Amino acid sequence: MNYLAQVNIAEEFGSPWGTQGGLHLGDLAGLILSTSLAIASVIVILLFIFGGLKIITSAGADNPRGTADGKQAMTWAAIGFIIIFGAYWIIRIIEIIIGVDFLTNPVSLFGYGG
Repeated sequence: MNYLAQVNIAEEFGSPWGTQGGLHLGDLAGLILSTSLAIASVIVILLFIFGGLKIITSAGADNPRGTADGKQAMTWAAIGFIIIFGAYWIIRIIEIIIGVDFLTNPVSLFGYGG
């Protein structure tokens, strides 16, 4: 009965979402955390690309304001990268200290995953 788009997720993909035990709140938090780190990383990369293109196009058009905006976007992207990188390693250190993999292997928190 646990079907999503007529596919039994638990059997088809080996997912714990459709099994008897299911996932718990800690598993969901780990999945949200790992997904949010991935999305934030993509946003940082896009900001670097946008900032670089803005600098290049503004320098070619002799637009100092646009160049400054591009530099500011790249500065904020670098700050965002440092925050994401620091948050990831703080979480990893917490995982090592308490001995639970809620970021690196979130579904193994209660013995379901690999």
